[in-house]
Amino acid sequence: MKPLFPTLRRVQSAAEIYRARLIIAMTVTLAAVLELVDITIVNVALPHMMGTLGATLDEITWVSTGYVVANVIVLPISSWLANWFGRRNYFALSIMLFVFASFMCGNADTLGSLVFWRIVQGLGGGGLISTAQATLFETFPPEEAGTGMAIFGLGIMTGPMLGPTLGGYITDAASWPWIFYINIPLGAIALLLALMYVPEQKYGSRAEAVDFVGLALLAVAIGCLKTMLERGGKLGWWASREIVAYAMASASAMALFVWQELRHPHPVVDLRILKDIQFSLSLVFGFILGAALFSVVFVFPVYAQTLLGFTAWATGMAVLPGAVASGVTMAIMGKFMPKAHIDLRIFVVIGACVFAYSMWSHSLFTTQSGGNDFLWPMILRGIGLGMVFIPLNNLALGNLPPEQIARVAGLFNTAAPEPVL
Repeated sequence: MKPLFPTLRRVQSAAEIYRARLIIAMTVTLAAVLELVDITIVNVALPHMMGTLGATLDEITWVSTGYVVANVIVLPISSWLANWFGRRNYFALSIMLFVFASFMCGNADTLGSLVFWRIVQGLGGGGLISTAQATLFETFPPEEAGTGMAIFGLGIMTGPMLGPTLGGYITDAASWPWIFYINIPLGAIALLLALMYVPEQKYGSRAEAVDFVGLALLAVAIGCLKTMLERGGKLGWWASREIVAYAMASASAMALFVWQELRHPHPVVDLRILKDIQFSLSLVFGFILGAALFSVVFVFPVYAQTLLGFTAWATGMAVLPGAVASGVTMAIMGKFMPKAHIDLRIFVVIGACVFAYSMWSHSLFTTQSGGNDFLWPMILRGIGLGMVFIPLNNLALGNLPPEQIARVAGLFNTAAPEPVL
């Protein structure tokens, strides 16, 4: 596919790419941060959206659910899309779609239109994280890979954790549509830098045929599973025919998808990589950690504002210590880990234990809790996640051949979503 805006000056040679490696790292990190911030920045504004749009709590959750479902559908096929369109083109097109959908979300005056454009926004943002990771692994030489991942990790760990604080300030100072409008100037900067600096992939080639059956089965399997998990608690789980239908559709589509991908010569998701034990175990570990984290991400803002009477700004300030702690921990890990010569699994286990203790502390929150009660649980949560992120990514992807990293980054991020607070 021809490059977008071909007259724009672009880095192409290996020497140019190496000289621009820090700019490339900051560019892909900015785009990934925008995508992740939109998960957390929305949460503190949900009560305000309920009032403006006349929606119930059950209805307004689709603003978050639609975005995440679209994200999860695109993530595992992002490497295939990057090969099909070209990495630079796909990255730029994703940013353009994300920014346009952000504008439309801000203009939405009904719940239905807001949910629709949030889905479109999620489709645009879904491939940014794995495409960013694959770009970094190819841009930085092996001896500098830790630097690239530290920049990326610092951004996607601290940026989303600052989302509630930023979202709270914007919501209180202006109105909730501005949490979407803020993406427009930042997205424009990311788009320009991506067109100029993001290199094409070194490995991978455009598939000779499109596996439309696999794409459809994946969309049904993940979409139904995510919807079932979101609505199960509200509908009584297996007592609800709707939930049973979602479960049966998801299980059937997933089984057919696995069969289709293992037999197709050009699969949209290469499942054969799961034979790598280290990658598979890292994926399972990340899935468990992500499940524990995301259960708190949505609940805390609603709990703080609905039961404790916090403003959106106060809610954001409550999670700010976790962002600071995570940022400091990430910086230390990025500097210390390459020189430590310590088994990476030790960092992952210690970080997971710290995170587990913080989750136990979260379980003790009551309607009598206040800001001081949240301080240390939030700090420990940030420290735990900061200790886990870089080692877990290195364990999952570090031992794979370079030509396989781009293909499996999307799969890893699907099951083990990047930590956000």
